[in-house]
Amino acid sequence: MYRFLAILAFYKPFVVWSFLVTAVVAFFNAHVAPAIATKLFLLIFVWYYISETPNKRKLTFYKNIGISPFKLFFIMFIIDCFLTLVYLSVFREFT
Repeated sequence: MYRFLAILAFYKPFVVWSFLVTAVVAFFNAHVAPAIATKLFLLIFVWYYISETPNKRKLTFYKNIGISPFKLFFIMFIIDCFLTLVYLSVFREFT
């Protein structure tokens, strides 16, 4: 449970940006596939940004508690996909 909470703490700064991207994608095309593809592209960009900048130190904490960077970003992607699906479902109901 502590590992999951640590992953949520890592994901917390990205939630607002993820929501804004989902809103823009939903405005232009409210289908699931383009939204998930966009999220996957952005996740790869975030991984590259964090692993190639001084922010790499953040990953050391997660390695020390037994979470590999792949597992961290994969679980973050799954959470983001779930939130995207919920948002797109609600968005489709009101449009």
